[in-house]
Amino acid sequence: MPRTPPAPASAAALPSLDRLLRLPVLSDLIEGHGRSRITQLLRVHLQALRERIVAAQLSVEALQQAIDGPALVAALNAALAGDARLDLQPMYNLTGTVLHTNLGRALLPETAVQAVARAMTAPVDLEFDISRGRRGDRDARVQALVCELTGAEAATVVNNNAAAVLLLLNSLANRRDVVVSRGELVEIGGAFRIPDVMRSAGARLLEVGTTNRTHPADFANAIGARTALLMEVHASNYAITGFTAKVETAKMAAIAHEHGLPLVVDLGSGSLCDLALFGLPHEPTVQETLAAGADLVSFSGDKLLGGPQAGIIAGRADLIARINRNPLKRALRMDKMGLAALEAVLALYREPELLAHRLPTLRTLSRTQDDIDAQAQRLLQPMRDGLASEHSLERAAMHSQIGSGAQPQAQLASAGLRVTSTRRGGLDRLAKRLRQLPQPVLGRIADDALWLDLRCLEPADEAAFLAQWSTLQA
Repeated sequence: MPRTPPAPASAAALPSLDRLLRLPVLSDLIEGHGRSRITQLLRVHLQALRERIVAAQLSVEALQQAIDGPALVAALNAALAGDARLDLQPMYNLTGTVLHTNLGRALLPETAVQAVARAMTAPVDLEFDISRGRRGDRDARVQALVCELTGAEAATVVNNNAAAVLLLLNSLANRRDVVVSRGELVEIGGAFRIPDVMRSAGARLLEVGTTNRTHPADFANAIGARTALLMEVHASNYAITGFTAKVETAKMAAIAHEHGLPLVVDLGSGSLCDLALFGLPHEPTVQETLAAGADLVSFSGDKLLGGPQAGIIAGRADLIARINRNPLKRALRMDKMGLAALEAVLALYREPELLAHRLPTLRTLSRTQDDIDAQAQRLLQPMRDGLASEHSLERAAMHSQIGSGAQPQAQLASAGLRVTSTRRGGLDRLAKRLRQLPQPVLGRIADDALWLDLRCLEPADEAAFLAQWSTLQA
């Protein structure tokens, strides 16, 4: 005999909100989360049931189960658990890009984390001078450290380097000309372009030279009555090779000073130490740039510096004073957490011999290929055990990159694990499954393989990484 279909539920059978709120099984939830929150979730639950009834997708029996005490509690707990998950999730970065803009760039050292926690949980002397008992300057501690480390006369900080460039141009070149080489009109991530920043700051861009060659005479001939400054932009995220010519910082400074103008250098990533000492490609440092004659240097805090997001301007005291008088400075200033973290990171640079151990960015960048390959060997078999039979896993040599626009052509010898699949679409499905783990794992798919570069996986995190990896087939 044909099976009788279940009777469809009726909207009239839905219980009232008040009736559900009076259920004894919900008393603990109401006490723990408040009546308002549980009422809101119940409304959502009832509306979902009502829509299923209208669509004839809910039977009388299924409706009864949905409003039954234990099932209702389970549904509410699931909704509460979903709401409790924060959007900013910790991840395992196995992409091979160390300073990954999409993953938050530099990781902070423990001293900075502790400094932020103190600033968050207690009143702090952010703008209070304890010794004098009166209002103080929120940038004072950071300014002192920047000057100590770079030799600058003064310094100021804002919330990122784009803001720093905007602020200094608006302060020094509003409605006036800024001379810059055509080959340095960079665009960084998110279609953010130097010419657009200049226009937003009220400055008039005056391009000189050609894309690949700019000479001292190009700058000298462009200077006129409306010229405010010369500007050099470090080409951190691209390289022009071949038939090229660039005016060095010292020569640009000489031209600017001959005409009574300042030279401003946007270093972009910015470094306070010679990366070559750690086996990395050399990157112009703030100290070198100031010593070459630059009057102001701007750079980021969350890239090669290894700190929080920040824009730092260092250089001549009179120019910094003009910048600090700009009303935009208040709009772009850093908050107490960022300042606390930045101060703690800068303090580490006082002991440069210990930086590679204490600063996560340098520690990760300076790892040797042999060290990373040994890690790959340790992880190889446990990770194989966690994969389905359609996947193959093997150790492989790889090349990491610094990221965030620093040294775009530099490749760091690295190692990791290479996954291949015998099934069409198998790598995409595995990559998606890895992103769905409690702590998502992000690699990169290229050349018919999923590459998992282990440079950024700290050895101390291996156990936790393997514990969740083992759940892949669950």
